[in-house]
Amino acid sequence: MPTTEVILTTAIRGLGAEADIVSVKRGFARNFLLPTGRAYEVTPVTLKRINQLKAKRAEREAQERNAADEAARKINKLKLTLTLETGAQGKAFGSITARDLMDALTKELPNLEIERHAIQLERPIKDHGDHEVSVRLHSEVTATLRVHVKSNVPEPTADAAAGDTAASKTSEQPVKTEKRSAYAGKKKPATS
Repeated sequence: MPTTEVILTTAIRGLGAEADIVSVKRGFARNFLLPTGRAYEVTPVTLKRINQLKAKRAEREAQERNAADEAARKINKLKLTLTLETGAQGKAFGSITARDLMDALTKELPNLEIERHAIQLERPIKDHGDHEVSVRLHSEVTATLRVHVKSNVPEPTADAAAGDTAASKTSEQPVKTEKRSAYAGKKKPATS
């Protein structure tokens, strides 16, 4: 396929940022980039504009970096407490995912916009206690979010636990189970 070189005027994900000279397919440049003003053709006149675009890019990157630093300071000070659904024995029924953390962050810091993919969680959190999760806010800025996960079932106190175990040992009786056939209560399949 024939390609052409263009100078980008805005950052385009997967292609480049302002003032980048990139090679794209002619149809993409002719039908999308040039008519929408997102790129210029590479000519001697547009090569002179590249310095203006580089200044615009440096200004945008500085603003993004400052905003990311400010957000990182806020996130580093924050400690979230989340509740995890558990059974009576403490076994977790669910988990805390990046989306749950994102929702909790937006509740605590409503003016902060974070994408779910910025939260770097190797796997969902399924156990109680304190956890540290890194949040990548910028290519050069990473914050550490402290998360405390607690159970929705209240933990018994030491005195209550000792009394409950003694009482439960006497009141628990083994449960007898009957072995039932897989066809109990159903018609047996016809065999020919």
